[in-house]
Amino acid sequence: MPRMPFLSKAADAFLLPARDLLRGLDRCLGSGCRGLGRVALGLLAAWWLYVPVHEILHAGACLAAGGKVTRLEIAPLYGGGLLARIVPFVVPGGRYAGRLSGFDTRGSDLIYLATDLGPFLLTVPGVWALRRAARACRPFLFGAALPFALAPFLSLTGDAYEIGSLLVTRLPPWSAAPVKGLLRGDDLFRQASALAAQGAAAPWAGLILAAALGALWAFLTYGLAGGLATLCGAEPVAGASPAEADERTPR
Repeated sequence: MPRMPFLSKAADAFLLPARDLLRGLDRCLGSGCRGLGRVALGLLAAWWLYVPVHEILHAGACLAAGGKVTRLEIAPLYGGGLLARIVPFVVPGGRYAGRLSGFDTRGSDLIYLATDLGPFLLTVPGVWALRRAARACRPFLFGAALPFALAPFLSLTGDAYEIGSLLVTRLPPWSAAPVKGLLRGDDLFRQASALAAQGAAAPWAGLILAAALGALWAFLTYGLAGGLATLCGAEPVAGASPAEADERTPR
């Protein structure tokens, strides 16, 4: 059977996040439960920081692109109360850990897209840090890098879907204003509920395509971040060498 290098490269690109994650875990969990505990502690510590930083970058990207921000909700657990004293548009509380619920894109989809994309600039240093921590077998640092490196995938039903919906609603079948209102949003499940209330005429094909484009965007974003991380000296995570595996084997 003839080889298909394009398909092989495409498969490698889609498998890259899983390989970095699983091989990194394999390297960092050599000390068993202690290594797992350190990964978990790093993840929890970074998650507490990641949530407010992610939301503030949404707001900052909106402002930088020419939009306006009026309300940014951050749960008190993630410092919403403290940030509300510093940043005028931050409000502690809300249904989510964090959500930019009040912003004006001035009718521009480019500003809307920039608002969505802002936090994912951190995916590049996140992938770099994840790979470096895995290579050095530093479980705490590996866990701390996880939310930043895997942010596109953590956002599959949120920002990633919204990015996909922005693209889909530029297409004629779903570009009418009422359909845009049904498809666009940062919560896939909420949009699906809204469509279900419309009955048989609901534009389900648009929602499915938006979710698929969001997932594709997540893989492309990780691939781009991975390529930049490689240029900065952080190669994709390799499996443990036989000598390293032997060292971790209980005797």
